[in-house]
Amino acid sequence: MKQYKVALAGNPNVGKSTVFNALTGLNQHTGNWTGKTVELCRGEFEYGGAGFQITDLPGTYSLNAFSSEEEVTRQALVENHFDCIVVVIDAGALERNLNFALQVLSLQQNTIICLNLYDEAQRKGIFIDTKKLCATLGTAVITCTAVKKRGIQALKQQLLKRCASGKTDGVHFECDNSYILNKQCRAIAKACTTVSTKSGKTDRDRRLDRVLTSRMFGIPIMLLLCAALFWITAVGANVPSEWLSQLFAFIKEKLYVLFDVLRAPNFLKGIIIDGVYTTLSWVVAVMLPPMAIFFPLFSLIEDSGYLPRIAFNLDRFFSKCGAHGKQSLTMMMGLGCNACGVTGCRIIESQKERNIAILTNNFMPCNGRLPILIAMIMMFFAGAGFGAAASLKVAAILVMILVFCVLITLANSKLASAVAAKGASSGFALELPPYRKPQILKTIVRSFLDRTLFVLGRAVIVAAPAGAVIWLCANVYIGEMSVLKYCTDFLDGFGRFIGLDGVSVMAFILGFPANETVIPIIIMAYVSGGTLVDYTGYGELLSLLAQNGWTVTTAVCMIIMTVMHFPCSTTCLTIYKETGSIKTTLLSMLIPTVSGIVLCVIVSHLMNLIL
Repeated sequence: MKQYKVALAGNPNVGKSTVFNALTGLNQHTGNWTGKTVELCRGEFEYGGAGFQITDLPGTYSLNAFSSEEEVTRQALVENHFDCIVVVIDAGALERNLNFALQVLSLQQNTIICLNLYDEAQRKGIFIDTKKLCATLGTAVITCTAVKKRGIQALKQQLLKRCASGKTDGVHFECDNSYILNKQCRAIAKACTTVSTKSGKTDRDRRLDRVLTSRMFGIPIMLLLCAALFWITAVGANVPSEWLSQLFAFIKEKLYVLFDVLRAPNFLKGIIIDGVYTTLSWVVAVMLPPMAIFFPLFSLIEDSGYLPRIAFNLDRFFSKCGAHGKQSLTMMMGLGCNACGVTGCRIIESQKERNIAILTNNFMPCNGRLPILIAMIMMFFAGAGFGAAASLKVAAILVMILVFCVLITLANSKLASAVAAKGASSGFALELPPYRKPQILKTIVRSFLDRTLFVLGRAVIVAAPAGAVIWLCANVYIGEMSVLKYCTDFLDGFGRFIGLDGVSVMAFILGFPANETVIPIIIMAYVSGGTLVDYTGYGELLSLLAQNGWTVTTAVCMIIMTVMHFPCSTTCLTIYKETGSIKTTLLSMLIPTVSGIVLCVIVSHLMNLIL
């Protein structure tokens, strides 16, 4: 069977990945381009007795590459690795998208123009004469609505026809002169497009943007949306977390019975059940419900087209700090997982600004740290209840913490721009895509599989050995005290100087593999049982902490250090892979930790004077 290689290329936000998914279905995999740390999606399908391997190239506006992702696209297209290239175009923005399409056509004639989002363009009153466009460009042009799989069959037919023809010579277009190229795009688009006066959808988008991107309402609406997101996550995660805790507790009892029947030694029973299993069960019970709620909701906001508006609203603040407006997007990604936020920094073209975004991404509390924040707020500021009033308090305080995190990110971005990061700054060309109705079911499934399970799986991998190490520290004795007790006593003086104690400082250190284990380590150290204990009730946990000297000041300092301490092991590894620099990785650990310690010292001493 004949095999063909096909590339999918196009501007960002044209639905290229949707076309890719419609062509390949579930027959997909990801990998890095040779010599680059840029992940590419590849997939296969068969049609007409031939096999097709599809590579979804990173979105770019031009073959004049700036970022590593755009360089991959340029390298792939210029070196002609493919039998055919499919250039995906937003049918509602033909003139702008033609710029890149003409550049590709000048390289390879064996190119198909796919006018995606065609139904959306028609709702805007935009109609394209595809026959005239086909004759003008000298290549195949098809219309497509990939989300509904309309036009996919026609695309497959054209792929088979064009690949079999074997044509690779480019069409003559003046692509070395931007003025001439832009002029060609305007002539072509004007000749092939008819715009109806009934463009209500466009008017609606403009009316929404006047509000959502305004200086007066843009930021408040963003904060209200974040408050709603946190409130839904906090309220919705309580019941399933409790159910999972009860389920894991039931399984734990059966594991004890099983190990007793097998006559397993106490050491093996302790390290596997009390160490590894209990840690894993805590991580899953605490992480899975909020992630299963937060990630789909975040994905729905992302699919609606609102996230670029957030970047637009925050761009002026980041630019004043020597950073890039796109950092606001990577910052939002850090709310789900800092490792994902670090990976997302690839969208920033300038190496200097990319490093700034990487160095400061950890100031956004990831999903692994949200349970700690929620626990502190519930116990010390919201009355340890689960009612509507308590949930609203949690959401409000979380938004205040989020604002604080943004301010700290901006301050450290300014510092990093002046001291730690070298290189030139870049411009910020941001495209505001049209508002779209999210595909609710597909978005939920995709976010659960691609984000929730991926992050949870990564946390489980690092939490399992961490549980064993924690159990060993608590159960290996030197004299009359455990190793953990020696460590907490040694750190106690420093801990109290910064408003905490030795137990909480040690918990942060041992929680390096997974932030979710911080509270279980604290509980284990206080109960002195050598076993990770799951305190399902905030009232019971508050009583335990109070017995060990915790006050409101301790809780505030705990919140500060939760937000401002070194990244988890997974994020550190991701930073090293993305930058290839041990120095940058160490700086990403040092900057938030030192900032948190200094702030804790100031806050704790001021609160002790006042209270």
